[in-house]
Amino acid sequence: MIRIVIAEDQRLLRGALASLLDLEDDLKVIGEAGDGQEALSMILNQKPDVCLLDIEMPILTGIEVAEQLQAESSPCRIIILTTFARPGYFERAVKAGVSGYLLKDEPSDKLAESIRRVMQGHRAISPELIFDSIAKKNPLTPRECEVLRLISSGQTTNEIARSLHLSHGTVRNYISEILNKLEVKNRIEAISLAEENGWI
Repeated sequence: MIRIVIAEDQRLLRGALASLLDLEDDLKVIGEAGDGQEALSMILNQKPDVCLLDIEMPILTGIEVAEQLQAESSPCRIIILTTFARPGYFERAVKAGVSGYLLKDEPSDKLAESIRRVMQGHRAISPELIFDSIAKKNPLTPRECEVLRLISSGQTTNEIARSLHLSHGTVRNYISEILNKLEVKNRIEAISLAEENGWI
């Protein structure tokens, strides 16, 4: 019997998922959580085989729960459920060691099959999510990412110039190029977009 915890902040959807999975002979839902913190505690205490984590939850997101479980060396297999492909999330999920990354509107029999595949050591990923993540590649060069990281750490243009042994004008050119490539108005928007996409 594969023991499952479901973490989803929408109660109706959580209940529907639990009911559908419980119809399968080899699957048993042993816990339901409405936010990421509750999910993390439940997984560490009840030690399910698999957890289904909604990507957008209060307190901790599904990815943050996955990262915490990885830090705790939890043996629980993680499947992230999402309604849309957000750039950067797929890469973060892979880094956090998730076994599955699926759309919420997958048919229940496909979800059940994905859970079984994950328990056999395979990965289960909705193809649409991979294509969307590939389409949103980082437009910045490694040096531009480095400059943006230093900006995000609070360094001024002059400090960045000293750190990277560049002239003040060269750093300003890098910053101008970063804003152009990311199509943003200022440094704060650039940092926010780059962090969301996992580029810095």
